Amino acid sequence: MLQRTASIHTEPPIARELADRFGSRFVKVQPTCDDIPTIWVEREHLRETLHYLKSEAPDPFRMLFDLTALDERMRTHRADQPESDFTVVYHLMSFTRNQDVRIKVALSGETPSLPTISDFWPNANWYEREVWDMFGVTFTGHPHLTRILTPPTWTGHPLRKDHYARATDMGIYDLSEEKEIAEQEALRFRPEDWGMVRQSESTDFMFLNMGPNHPSVHGVFRLILQLEGEQIVDVVPEIGFHHRGAEKMGERQSWHTYIPYTDRIDYLSGVMNNFPYVMAVERLAGIEVPPRAQMIRIMMAELFRIASHLVFFGTMSQDVGQLSPVFYMFTDRERVFEIIEAVCGFRMHPAWFRIGGVAADLPQGWDRLIGDFCAYLPKRLDEYVKLVMQNRIFKARTVGIAAYTLDEAIDWGVTGPGLRACGIDWDCRKKRPYSGYDQLEFDVPVYTHGDCYDRTMVHVEELRQSVRIIRQCIKNMPSGPYKSDHRLTTPPIKERTMHDIETLITHFLNVSWGPVIPPGEACVGIEASKGMNAYYLTSDGDTMSYRTRIRTPSFPHLQMIPLISRGAFVADLIALIGSIDFVMADVDR
Repeated sequence: MLQRTASIHTEPPIARELADRFGSRFVKVQPTCDDIPTIWVEREHLRETLHYLKSEAPDPFRMLFDLTALDERMRTHRADQPESDFTVVYHLMSFTRNQDVRIKVALSGETPSLPTISDFWPNANWYEREVWDMFGVTFTGHPHLTRILTPPTWTGHPLRKDHYARATDMGIYDLSEEKEIAEQEALRFRPEDWGMVRQSESTDFMFLNMGPNHPSVHGVFRLILQLEGEQIVDVVPEIGFHHRGAEKMGERQSWHTYIPYTDRIDYLSGVMNNFPYVMAVERLAGIEVPPRAQMIRIMMAELFRIASHLVFFGTMSQDVGQLSPVFYMFTDRERVFEIIEAVCGFRMHPAWFRIGGVAADLPQGWDRLIGDFCAYLPKRLDEYVKLVMQNRIFKARTVGIAAYTLDEAIDWGVTGPGLRACGIDWDCRKKRPYSGYDQLEFDVPVYTHGDCYDRTMVHVEELRQSVRIIRQCIKNMPSGPYKSDHRLTTPPIKERTMHDIETLITHFLNVSWGPVIPPGEACVGIEASKGMNAYYLTSDGDTMSYRTRIRTPSFPHLQMIPLISRGAFVADLIALIGSIDFVMADVDR
């Protein structure tokens, strides 16, 4: 795949910029299956390269979109790449260029290390902790390099290839009292470890655990608050309680059987999780999706956007004291699920998208069913705006609360409604249209204050735009197949299986083992309900992914809580958390 794509790729302009700045010997371009320039740099030049891209380059790459790693030690197809035991990958975004760049660094040995870039991008803090936790790459100069997704007592680094993938591969669990005491002691919070000051004669600080099981933190999530009275001095978010090894599972499931696992990432968004995953596989395999399948995907994704936003809107109003709206909005969400069940056969987790299309064609009467809902919802939204957004108590609890600027949002990796609430009209469906979004008319809601109220208003207006998109899908639904006839689609094409034994054997293998995807790598992102969701897949020419990286929007969003909560009150923190719109499975994976 790398050799095939090399012939159609020219050297990207950003590679020429870096070569002019640092010398052509130091820059190595790697052809990939996506449109993202991928450039290898040497370890000693990493920081100056990233600093140039963020701060000095024309139309700079201001956002650190993702930071991850690969264990390369078992990989066999490495065309056009330097030798390495581990590779650390930096994914940067430029809004003014509407372009990304991927910077790679090759590392060797059992204890690889790199300098931290958390002083360049504050959101690199958690990403570097995750890479240390999962791969054992040390980031020198990091302010607090500790485990983040696994428990403090965990042994080993789970995304290394020599780490077990199943519980049955583990030894007998230690049930001793000493083990239990050690586990409990590891969970003890020590303020000094985080640079916090304990109570002294000159201070009146106290520390309060909020969670990990508290209704206002929307999942298994722990916040340690440092308080002076009811005012927040500092916050330490603790995540990882919901970590299930979703990326590790991608290494032991076939390309096809992994699709249901994606549903469980942002479990409020259903098939919207399938969307970037199947598109990334299709990019690797060179599969063209038929127009009807593309339009069906858009329509189902927007229905799930409505379902997710209704949960956000209802729980947000409930968090700040309004009880009635959440019941009304969950009733409307049930109507969405009735449609989804009629089309897909399941409600929350239909796993309905397929490599090459969707699982089945639309059922008879689908247009009437969905059309009736599109006629019903706008009037309900008008009522909700009066009930919630125009309520003076709701406004008092949210206007001017937990505001952040556009520059802060970009530095912390904020995407989706949280970014658009700061005054920028960045929406992947418009800026980088996929699956036919460029054929549809809709607006991108933008607000300017970046506070709890504006983040909520963006969600409300996006509900209206989703209805507008779905109406166009109903009106303009193309005819034709709902799945590509490419040989690597799933399930595979069944024609002629009863005519000759070779076709039957091939079909049997593709059904049982799944397709063999050509070697290569591709990252595809979409505008999910909570922000930009991307799957970065690496294939080694096998029936399973060599590396599945899931970049979720909720992960960087939660990291921002300390910044926007300092100086606020505990009651403000409740509104702050509710306005972020996150799901802990989306954070922890």
